[in-house]
Amino acid sequence: MIQWTFKHFDELNTSDLYSILSLRNAVFVVEQNCVYDDTDEKDLNCFHLCGWHENKLVAYARIIKAGISFPEASIGRVITHHSYRRKGLGIELMKIAIEKIQSVFNAYEIRIGAQSHLVKFYNQLGFIVDSEEYLEDGIPHVEMLNFL
Repeated sequence: MIQWTFKHFDELNTSDLYSILSLRNAVFVVEQNCVYDDTDEKDLNCFHLCGWHENKLVAYARIIKAGISFPEASIGRVITHHSYRRKGLGIELMKIAIEKIQSVFNAYEIRIGAQSHLVKFYNQLGFIVDSEEYLEDGIPHVEMLNFL
């Protein structure tokens, strides 16, 4: 069973932060073989949705208020640990993230920068492609929008 936590950056303890950065590094830098600066200053002004299983971070998303990444509220750094994929955890993570954006920011539009190969995944959650494809850190992406 997954235990969910939702904390603003200022509420994270050092263990939380280490787990978040470790998982992001394992997936985005090592697994995807992409060298980029993950600590982009946005974390400081965001909420962090974490899914824990037996004290191990297995799912994560960064919840971003409007005006930081896009004019709309957004969700970023969406991750499921490789050993927990294809079990519905990503859908559960995103549904909770969407609920949090609605309740915390009273927002009814969410824009994301999605890796292009994940468009069908995000379509299931009501996101539609809203840009041409572009490269971000060498990986094809598109912007997607969800009108809640």
